[in-house]
Amino acid sequence: MAKKDSFFVNRVKSVGYALKGAILLLKTESSIKIQFFIGLLTTAAGFYYHISSTEWMVQILAIGIVMGTEGLNTAIEAMADFIHPDFNSKIGFIKDISAGAVFIAATAAVLVGLIIYMPKVF
Repeated sequence: MAKKDSFFVNRVKSVGYALKGAILLLKTESSIKIQFFIGLLTTAAGFYYHISSTEWMVQILAIGIVMGTEGLNTAIEAMADFIHPDFNSKIGFIKDISAGAVFIAATAAVLVGLIIYMPKVF
């Protein structure tokens, strides 16, 4: 019987796998690259405009939700393509719903950005 890794070792491995996935996502997906760049721009704007701690928390959550949702969308699309590589209306529906979730998160993030930065810019 093989020796089982400790709880701590398993957690470290899990973080490693998650970091590998995040790097793969950033290296291979153009949409996440754009979102990452926008996240960097809004972070720079946060420092420039000296946003409050609350504004930082909301902004970080908005960036994280958009990027996390995009990661899930990418995984769903890859799985759907793997399961059924040819065109299929049901797979198309699933992929459209997944993309719609990213759209909703991104729209909310834009609104958060407008609420934070409009009073500071104008």
